[in-house]
Amino acid sequence: MSVTVKICGITSEADALAAAEAGADAIGLMFYENSPRHVTLEQARVISAALPPHVMRVGVFVNAKEAFVHQALNECMLNILQFHGDETPEECSRFPIMMLKAFRVKGEETLAELEAFPTAGFLLDAYVNDALGGTGATFNWDLAVRAQEFGKPIFLAGGLTPENVATAVRKVQPFGVDVSSGVESEPGRKDPDRMRAFVAAAKGALA
Repeated sequence: MSVTVKICGITSEADALAAAEAGADAIGLMFYENSPRHVTLEQARVISAALPPHVMRVGVFVNAKEAFVHQALNECMLNILQFHGDETPEECSRFPIMMLKAFRVKGEETLAELEAFPTAGFLLDAYVNDALGGTGATFNWDLAVRAQEFGKPIFLAGGLTPENVATAVRKVQPFGVDVSSGVESEPGRKDPDRMRAFVAAAKGALA
């Protein structure tokens, strides 16, 4: 079974459709105002409505108010919630939908945090000071291999590109991979050719 591919930081209907055409299984909608890939609820509604039903819509939140998460969930056809801030395990258990918790991996000490979270899976990203994803930085993939010992699906993120994703998939064998800056022509704008190349490389890695 091939790896699941999530293309995060989608900001337009055109990019969403290009991601779907490239073969992405999921797209990420960033509800974080400090991100260059931020989308409003209205933008997210338009993007979600344009996508074919088989593409999962992931809402990405950073320390968002519970009421706002519920509003986005109700209005934007979200299938999965991804929490990418300082949310507690209790805060991540308040919603009636599949959830992922993202961790910016510093080292082995980060792995000790995973077990406390009741989410369906974990997304592992690179730790960069003052940045919450989309940085293009990688981390020690050996730690992602070890994270699978917790028995939950792992999405591997952080610095993945069409050029290195096959190597990452073969080493970690994660449930999914997540890419944002690695398939962009500029922050918030995706490159269709790089998305196609990324999906092909990721899904062909274990063939």
